[in-house]
Amino acid sequence: MGSDSRFCHVRGRPFLEARDVTKTYQVGAETVYALRDVQFAALQGDFVVINGPSGSGKTTFLNLMSVIDRPTSGDVFIEGQSTSAKSEGQLALLRKTKIGLVFQSFNLIPVLSAAENVEYPLLLQKRPPAERRTRVAAMLSEVGLDALARRRPNELSGGQRQRVAIARALITGPMIVLADEPTANLDSKTGEAVMDLMRRLNEEHCVTFIVVTHDPAVSRYAQRRVRIHDGQLIEEDVGGLASPAS
Repeated sequence: MGSDSRFCHVRGRPFLEARDVTKTYQVGAETVYALRDVQFAALQGDFVVINGPSGSGKTTFLNLMSVIDRPTSGDVFIEGQSTSAKSEGQLALLRKTKIGLVFQSFNLIPVLSAAENVEYPLLLQKRPPAERRTRVAAMLSEVGLDALARRRPNELSGGQRQRVAIARALITGPMIVLADEPTANLDSKTGEAVMDLMRRLNEEHCVTFIVVTHDPAVSRYAQRRVRIHDGQLIEEDVGGLASPAS
């Protein structure tokens, strides 16, 4: 990480874009629409909060934007390139190099230490050991966990585990991080600390964040706020930005 924040909000081609994206499922003879004709674009440096109740299509949207799943119709573009014709291997490479993911349940590997969990994506990229050690140490320091590097997930609090998950999502230097309900398993104070961390990383390193949540309190961190309802996205005005805690 180390992008110059002066370039965070240059308007240009979207890094991530959904065009006419629809996702349906068959339930018996009935076709159920999880998403319907979604249009969405995220630019470098955006901090987007997508708010909606359970069942509104938030997780489906995130799975499509992270190319974990494919739309029934429409297309998702990454850096201006269509993903519809890409193979599963090509999509996996995109996720490994361009996209960071943060999950509600942390998804840490229980037998690995905090440092080893953060290091894991670099192992998948076959980065040299010296580079891995340097980058992991710097990232754990960035999220305030350098003193807890050797602890396993069951020795960490919920907030600390989410910080490890955020560090892991950022360790490969992705252009965008997609977070699914990142505060859902945290108390309100710890959730605030996690959101403050995300906003600071967004502002200091120009990483784009898309956060989906059912928690209205998270919306105050938004630079852009989007409401999702019955599988449709509606962009909303944002009166003011929350500043990350110093």
